[in-house]
Amino acid sequence: MPTARETLLDSALSALAQRPWSAVRMVEVAQSAGVSRQTLYNEFGSKDGLARALTRREVDTFLTGVDLALAGAERSGADAGDCFAAAAEWTLRNVQSNPLVRSVLTGGREDRLTLVPGTVPLGPTDMVAALRNRAVGALEHGFPTLELAEIGSVCEAAVRLTVSYAVAPAGTMDEACAAVAGLVRGLLWQGWCDDGT
Repeated sequence: MPTARETLLDSALSALAQRPWSAVRMVEVAQSAGVSRQTLYNEFGSKDGLARALTRREVDTFLTGVDLALAGAERSGADAGDCFAAAAEWTLRNVQSNPLVRSVLTGGREDRLTLVPGTVPLGPTDMVAALRNRAVGALEHGFPTLELAEIGSVCEAAVRLTVSYAVAPAGTMDEACAAVAGLVRGLLWQGWCDDGT
């Protein structure tokens, strides 16, 4: 059974999907969760505290999914390009389905979903760095024979391409994932060629 905190966060996310954060009322979130407004304030302190906790939860869930997508693809025998394609697919599906992840990843370009400035613990730059670091870790773990000095640059480019598809979708999700996989393979191949292999 979910805790009061989780139920409140679920209610806040549901409210945010329906209207701007500025129009979300604490009393409505509490009522929707079936708890008192005092319980809500005891858990989060303020509306800003609720925004921070909600953002942190959704971002953590999203990043855990990225880790699982990378690891699952690696376990299935995928090459580095397909590992990135799996992570790109997870990212793009979450951007479509979760308005808060979309808002954080795109820098709040959708005014309707923008939280109050200063309440969001992460922004697009932080998200790109987190995705890049996870990708570097997955590539180093899953493909230890890769000797590419610029592995971080490959991961950065793949993440930024994925984010560009999140901000400005083009084609289908399969086409976007194939583009990310192709970029990774091309950059890795270029790195191997530059190393003389």
